[in-house]
Parts: sequence; C-alpha cells; structure tokens
Amino acid sequence: MYKKVGVIGDKDSVLAFKALGIDVFPVTEKEESRKTVDRLAMSDYAIIFITEQIAKDIQETIERYNKMTIPSIILIPSNQGTLNIGLQRISDNVEKAVGVNIL
Repeated sequence: MYKKVGVIGDKDSVLAFKALGIDVFPVTEKEESRKTVDRLAMSDYAIIFITEQIAKDIQETIERYNKMTIPSIILIPSNQGTLNIGLQRISDNVEKAVGVNIL
C-alpha cells in the first residue's frame, strides 16, 4: 500500500518541500493547523512534518497521534529558525528507549 508524506507550516517554510514531491499544507491559524493534522492522519499520510512554530500551538493534537504507529509526526524548524522542540522530543525518545540520554 502506498502512503503519502505531507508537511504543515507557514507558506514560506513549506513551499520548498513541493519541489521534492511532498504534499504541502500552508496554514496560518491554530484551528486550521489542528484540522489539517487530523485530516492528514485520517488519510493515507504515513509521515507528517510540522514546523515547530505551528506545533507549539497544537501540542495536544500531536500528543494524541504520538501513541500511534502511523502517522509519524516529525517536528522541523521553520525558515525563522528552531525552537529546539523537535530535538528535545528526539532526545526524550532516545532516553526512554536506552535508559540514558546518549545525545
């Protein structure tokens, strides 16, 4: 079965992903972001990239999908820089898996 990859964020940050063949979903508001994540999760999207600036406003929605295998939600920095939320999530997951933070 073929699964899709999508990216959610502000227009300037996500537009470049279109050149890679990834479906882009520019959003500006919190509720629009939440609805877009829910819609993609219920569709054939296996990986959803979300900019950290958008993700910080919809943490409860992202946490709901973190308990599932698919979709995998990955936080990425926007064109404005990083908030280190994505790196912190990776570090927390490594510590949970290994028992100590090796990063």
